[in-house]
Amino acid sequence: MSKTLFWLQCGGCGGDTMALLNLGSPDILELLGILKMDILWHPSFSNESQHHFQELITRLLSGEQKLDILCIEGAIIRGPGGSGTYEVFNRKPKKDLVAALAKKADYVIAVGTCASFGGIGTGGEVEATGLQFHKSEKGGFLGRDFTGQAGLPVINLPGCPCHGEVVAGMLSALSFNLQHSLNEYNSPLQWYGMMVHQGCIRNEYHEYRIEEDDFGQRGCLYFHMGCRGPLTHGPCNKILWNGRSSKTFVGVPCFGCTHPDFPQSHPFFVTRNIAGIPLELPEGVDRAHYQAYKGMAASAAPNRLKERKTRI
Repeated sequence: MSKTLFWLQCGGCGGDTMALLNLGSPDILELLGILKMDILWHPSFSNESQHHFQELITRLLSGEQKLDILCIEGAIIRGPGGSGTYEVFNRKPKKDLVAALAKKADYVIAVGTCASFGGIGTGGEVEATGLQFHKSEKGGFLGRDFTGQAGLPVINLPGCPCHGEVVAGMLSALSFNLQHSLNEYNSPLQWYGMMVHQGCIRNEYHEYRIEEDDFGQRGCLYFHMGCRGPLTHGPCNKILWNGRSSKTFVGVPCFGCTHPDFPQSHPFFVTRNIAGIPLELPEGVDRAHYQAYKGMAASAAPNRLKERKTRI
C-alpha cells in the first residue's frame, strides 16, 4: 500500500526542495514512481487551487484522509510574542496547523536545518524554532516527548540545504517500513553518523598541520579558514553534491550547516584560537594531547605535502 505525504513550507527559503529537485539517479519523478508515493501536497509540485488545499487540510485534520508522512521545511515561526502571527494560514498562525497535522501523521520529518533546529531566525523577533529542538536543546515547538503515530520522534534531516539524496533515502526507508538508528539529535546515523571531515580529500594535510589561509589551495582549511568539518556531522563528503563535489573538494571551508547551532554567532571563514590552538577542537580530542601531537606532526610533515602550492 502506497504511503501518503504532505509537505508544508514554513519559515524557510525553499532550498531543501530545490536540492530535492536536483536528484539525478533516480530523479524525483522516477523516485516517486518507484515508491508509488501519493503526494497529497507539495508547494512546488502541486498545482491544485487554494480551495482544494483547504479542503485537503480539513480531511487530514478530521481523519478522513490518512497522513503517513508529514514533511516540514523551514522553521516554526512563533513571533511576535509567541502569537505566531508573523506567518499565517487561513488567517490563523501556521504553527497551529503544524501542531494539528503532526498529531495525525505516522512520521514527522524536519527537512533542513531550520526545521530541525530553528536556523537563522532563532535569535530574532520572528522567534523561530525547530520542530523538536531549539538549536541543540531538545524540546522545540512540539516538545521533547512528542512522537508520531508510529512511535518515533521527529526525524531531523539537517543541512542548508539538506542533501536531496538524504531526503530521498529517508522517504524510501519509510515507504518500505525500514527503521533507521538515530543519533542524539534524532538524525539517521546512516547520513549523520560521520564527520564532514571523514572522507575529506585534505585529511592528510590536516594530520600534518599543513595550513592554508586562502580559498582554493590544497592544504587544510581548519587552522586558519574556520573549516568546521572536524566539528560537524554530515554526509557531504560521503555522497557528494551532484555526485561529484563538496565545499572542501574545491577549497572552500565547511561552515557546519548541519550543526544545531548553525548559523554560528562568530564570523565564518576565521578560526578562533589562543596562541595558535583552535578554541574548538575536533570531536573527541582534548587540548593537551592535541597541542603536543600537532607540534610533532608539523615537524614530521613529508616534503610532498609541504610543496603543495599549486591551486586545485
